[in-house]
Amino acid sequence: MESPENDRIPLEQAEQIVLRWDSTVSEEARARMIFESDRPEIDQYLQAVDEIQRSMESTTLSDDDGADEESKKVNTTIQIAMARLEDEFRNILISHATPIETESLTESISSNHLTPRTSSSFSEFHENDDYSNRGEEDGSSRNGSSSFLERGESSTTIASYRSMSSIREIDLIPSDSIYDLRCIADRMIAAGYFRECVQVYGSVRKSAVDASFKKLGVEKLSIGDIQRLEWEALNSKIGKWIRAAKVCIRVLFASEKRLCQQIFEDLGTAADDACFMETVKGPAIQLFNFAEAISISRRSPEKLFKILDLHDACMDLLPDIDAVFFFKSAESIRVQATEILSRLAEAARGMLSEFENAVLREPSRVPVPGGTIHPLTRYVMNYISLISDYKQTLGELIVSKPATGSRYSDDLTTPDMDFTDHEGQSPLALHLIWIIVILQFNLEGKSKHYKDNSLAFLFIMNNVHYIVQKIKGSPELREMIGDSYLKKLTGKFRQAATRYQRATWVGVLYCLRDEGLHVSGSFSSGVSKSALRERFKSFNTMFEEVHRMQALWLIPDTQLREELQISISEKLIPAYRSFLGRFRTHIENGRHPEQYIKYSVEDLETAVLDFFEGYAVSQHSRRRSQ
Repeated sequence: MESPENDRIPLEQAEQIVLRWDSTVSEEARARMIFESDRPEIDQYLQAVDEIQRSMESTTLSDDDGADEESKKVNTTIQIAMARLEDEFRNILISHATPIETESLTESISSNHLTPRTSSSFSEFHENDDYSNRGEEDGSSRNGSSSFLERGESSTTIASYRSMSSIREIDLIPSDSIYDLRCIADRMIAAGYFRECVQVYGSVRKSAVDASFKKLGVEKLSIGDIQRLEWEALNSKIGKWIRAAKVCIRVLFASEKRLCQQIFEDLGTAADDACFMETVKGPAIQLFNFAEAISISRRSPEKLFKILDLHDACMDLLPDIDAVFFFKSAESIRVQATEILSRLAEAARGMLSEFENAVLREPSRVPVPGGTIHPLTRYVMNYISLISDYKQTLGELIVSKPATGSRYSDDLTTPDMDFTDHEGQSPLALHLIWIIVILQFNLEGKSKHYKDNSLAFLFIMNNVHYIVQKIKGSPELREMIGDSYLKKLTGKFRQAATRYQRATWVGVLYCLRDEGLHVSGSFSSGVSKSALRERFKSFNTMFEEVHRMQALWLIPDTQLREELQISISEKLIPAYRSFLGRFRTHIENGRHPEQYIKYSVEDLETAVLDFFEGYAVSQHSRRRSQ
């Protein structure tokens, strides 16, 4: 410790200077602050304190009675000086205790360092199918079929938290004030007032940190408080917390650490570390309590993507936490951050498993009208599309294959999956394929609730086609699923389409066969008119019923709908045209031919276009007349 100037002042004068600034006895001393005065007056007071400190050290070494009396006087003076310096220290700190400018920092962080993970909206993720949405592949509504389907998130932006730059220190206090604070701290610590100095510093700076926390939106919530919040409220808080945590660790805490070093470095045993922990330990625990509460909260599938955002943010911040809290007394902070990251990783793995079980066990039994896409299918495919967007993180976290059913067990409630068909694919990719397998297994069960087999096959066709289109629409998902399994899925929905056609049209086309219409005899034309009339009547009845019912059925995908309509026409129209050409004259030469030949070929071609539009036949007629 050295005086600001080389010239020493006499002890008696030094004592007078200190006593003149004793605020307990002097009104002028109470009204003014030394460190708001001119520099010479500040330096004079510091010289006086230094002289008294030197005197105290010398009188301590002396044994005579006079020295003892002098020591008491010096001790009293130094106590007065330390009390005054403590007030000056506090006043300088308070005058610069304004919170940091959080808005510009947050905007800078968000605009410069957050890279969108995907441009896809998350809005479809939890919304269910709208049965009145005709011809829209991704139509959705608020009507849910079960509580599992109703859960979801409202986020529309998914961001990667691995691209932000690191620590950005800012000046919290001007350099001339830092110089004054260091001068005061030096003398207080040398006089044995280390604890008082630390307490004053920590108290004032902690208030400044708390004010910055408030501006950043970091709330004072216990772990219990956080766990009692509804997920909808937590969902919005997680994004705010991530932005705030970046500023807190990379700017606020880092700058507080730098300030402590500027003021206290080399003034005592880890004085800067002690002051830093006095300032930020409480706020740091408050900050990390939020992430910790989320990491140990109840696991449910709709939380997965926010958990992954939180995990990515914490993973990204971990090196900075280690850099800011590198010293021994901050070990508990580093350990807490590492444990939170580990628990978030475990929570993510658990949530994926919960999701798989939820898809398998989703209990809704009411058939969706018209055999359209089930809300579960939309939910699951949007979910795994987002999983593929997080493939970097989840690829690191998911290291084991899914637990599937056994092909040799009698358990009919769980499907099986042969991993030998997917050699070389990552554990995460296997989990995605497994989710699609169990989704199809669930859909097969739901298809059995349709009383009409044709509609059951149409339902499977619609849903598997939707699965295929979602995979094709996401390059990341397609890469992970692989073209081999995609080809298998494509074959499955085409097989369902074929089975629908057989179930619906074999009976109708059977009416147009020649067998049973011809008779033998010299007085006959060779065709049984009564049998022919019955054949036309049967065809009319069956086609009318199919037309009436299947016009109400819905294929949301326009291309798939048109392909199936064309396929139906290619089988129905030539058969009817041929049958009509061969037997029309037999009916027209008889009585009331219009009762038997109700359709021209053109009528059938038009009627087929009504199929799978989701409208009643009467509505189609009105639409065509408009």
